[in-house]
Amino acid sequence: MDWYDTVFELIDMRSFSNLWFWIALAVTWSSASHWVLGVPWDMAIRARKGRNQQAIKDFEDMIRINTNRILYLVQESGLLTAGITAFLTTVLVLLGFVYHNEFAQALFLLGFPLLIVAGLSVQVAQRISAQGLNGAALIKRLQTHRFVIQLIGMMSIFVTAMWGMYQNMNANVLG
Repeated sequence: MDWYDTVFELIDMRSFSNLWFWIALAVTWSSASHWVLGVPWDMAIRARKGRNQQAIKDFEDMIRINTNRILYLVQESGLLTAGITAFLTTVLVLLGFVYHNEFAQALFLLGFPLLIVAGLSVQVAQRISAQGLNGAALIKRLQTHRFVIQLIGMMSIFVTAMWGMYQNMNANVLG
């Protein structure tokens, strides 16, 4: 066995049978639910306790900075980003589900739910900015957003696991 076979055995392009894909999926959703609007969730917990005024101020400042950043990016390059994202998503769908490329299927199942989370994050950032939320109302809004992200993550992991098992069973039957 040469080094080429060894490398491609370690980095298997059959994604759903590869442990690294499942680790990446778990880390992705863990990170997505920890970094709500780009702010680590532990800052929200410290602010929610309300014992330290500096923690509340830091949390509100981080939210303000990140919501302004998100809204600026959407305003300046939202249309271009949406077009490129739609193109890449279409490419993944075609490669994955029309041409049966398992790697493209895996990327789509990993990325598409994150696009939904990104859209919801933009919507939450717009609401926070428009309503001028702060304090307990801001924490409540982010807590609700985090819960929705976690629900999307659970559904995504479930659908990906079901599709991955289906693909692996088909590969074993056909291969």
